Amino acid sequence: MDNPTNPEAFYNNLKEKLYDTSIWPSEYLYKFIIKSDPTKIKIIDGIFDNMGAVIKTKPSKNGNYTSISINVVMKNPDAVIEKYKEVGSLVEGVISL
Repeated sequence: MDNPTNPEAFYNNLKEKLYDTSIWPSEYLYKFIIKSDPTKIKIIDGIFDNMGAVIKTKPSKNGNYTSISINVVMKNPDAVIEKYKEVGSLVEGVISL
């Protein structure tokens, strides 16, 4: 999800695509990959706490990484992007898909 050269341009493009492809509020699926660490998983869980999110985790074959899928109703593209930014700022080394 991160574009190191110009993250704001990336998020603006994402916002346009989200407005064009969905009617808001809408269900949105977040996918993250992290190094397996219960603390990082707990932080991500906390970011989506009290939102009615369905969170599923799956360890990689060797257990070094964990994929996290989060299905949640979001009110608009700005809210979607804010959650991506929050996860990115609080969880070191997260990969957003």
